[in-house]
Amino acid sequence: MSDSTLEPILSVRNLVKHFPLTQGILFKKQIGAVKAVDGISFDLYPGETLGIVGESGCGKSTVAKLLMNLEQATSGEVFYKGQDITRLSGRALKAVRRNIQMVFQDPYTSLNPRMTVGDIIGEPFDIHPEVAPKGDRRKRVQELLDVVGLNPEYLNRYPHQFSGGQRQRIGIARGLALNPEVIICDEPVSALDVSVQAQVVNLMEKLQDEFGLSYIFIAHDLSIVRHISDRVGVMYLGKMAEIGTDAEIYDHPTHPYTQALLSAVPVPDPEAREHRERIILTGDVPSPANPPSGCRFRTRCWKAQERCSQEVPLLAVPSVFAGQDTPAAHESACHFAAEKDVVHAA
Repeated sequence: MSDSTLEPILSVRNLVKHFPLTQGILFKKQIGAVKAVDGISFDLYPGETLGIVGESGCGKSTVAKLLMNLEQATSGEVFYKGQDITRLSGRALKAVRRNIQMVFQDPYTSLNPRMTVGDIIGEPFDIHPEVAPKGDRRKRVQELLDVVGLNPEYLNRYPHQFSGGQRQRIGIARGLALNPEVIICDEPVSALDVSVQAQVVNLMEKLQDEFGLSYIFIAHDLSIVRHISDRVGVMYLGKMAEIGTDAEIYDHPTHPYTQALLSAVPVPDPEAREHRERIILTGDVPSPANPPSGCRFRTRCWKAQERCSQEVPLLAVPSVFAGQDTPAAHESACHFAAEKDVVHAA
């Protein structure tokens, strides 16, 4: 559980990543850019899980790579304990990466099929030998396997001998190897069966309590994000549309895009389903290479007015709620977030 009275362990400020579009073979000429991430800001607090949701192509995975410095940011800053990691390289970056690890989406491709489980989990020790000297590595790998619920004697097996859920546990063990403080989870359960998803999510919650970890949990499944997250950020076309606690986002969404997303979540109660209005968005998601002016959601929004095409909405608490202790008083990037609208709770 987060404690917002503490200083953020990770702070993102106006983070931007544009991928250039070029034409030509020998003499490449830049003709534009894909604006994958276009100025997002958020904080992650010690012991907190921040969920990031949004449809495919909105920039979630690019954010994960930027936080790890696997992609070089076009502009903006990522502060880890006050240190801007976007400007680091060499030994300084290596030291920070020890404390920020990643669990990847697909356990079938993120593990080297030619390496044993022991080698996969122990590989981080080759880069940071001070964590586990060579004589202690086998014991440390066995401890990590036990922590994630696998038989310690499996360390000589290969990835193909495990199920998808077991492979993801191996990926989590590798992420824990260097005793990190932050783990970035890039859709860690999307490739798994539903029953296995629950097991992996429960394991991650257990590990968070045991080791005091902070998570950034990226996913499509809104119900899983609500289960594991303290706060939730909703992304649309490279921008942060809304951010708040799980109760604020799920029970009192103020951004039209969030309301549309939540209206699509299946509800098992037939009576509740009857009384819920389904929001059907019209049109396609615009191209990130040529996003709409002003608010990027305006071309699909039923609230859109002339102002929306001319002025980019800032991610802020609507002025009418300033200073009020109400669930609607959370940050939303909509000019009309304060207007009363139908609530579509998950």
